[in-house]
Amino acid sequence: MQCTFDHVHLRTPDPEATAAWYERMLGAEVIRTTQQGKPRVDMKLGGQRIFTVAIAPGEKVGAAPISPYAGIDHFGLFVKDIDKVYADLKAKGAEFTKDIHTPRPGIRIMFIRGPEGVSIELLERDEKYR
Repeated sequence: MQCTFDHVHLRTPDPEATAAWYERMLGAEVIRTTQQGKPRVDMKLGGQRIFTVAIAPGEKVGAAPISPYAGIDHFGLFVKDIDKVYADLKAKGAEFTKDIHTPRPGIRIMFIRGPEGVSIELLERDEKYR
């Protein structure tokens, strides 16, 4: 069996606000469609599809976990000039959960919190570690 990555799926009480955050903070392309007669808001980010689904009023869903935890902990996005990205995100009011640091030679990373507590890593690798 051969698999290729298809999408990330986010549950949110407000798909429009979630998409607007990803567009403003990370440059996501917002894609609006209608499916089964209902509006749908999805995104394209880093070449990948991110689907959103609205949490209906009164729908029982678990609270967003606090990182680190078992299972999918975060998703990572490669960036160039991480210092500039940090400054841009800071100016936009991003919530940083870890400032820029170097966990090992050749890689610098930082983490921000997205809507619904999603943990997002932004990283810059030296060319020799790509």
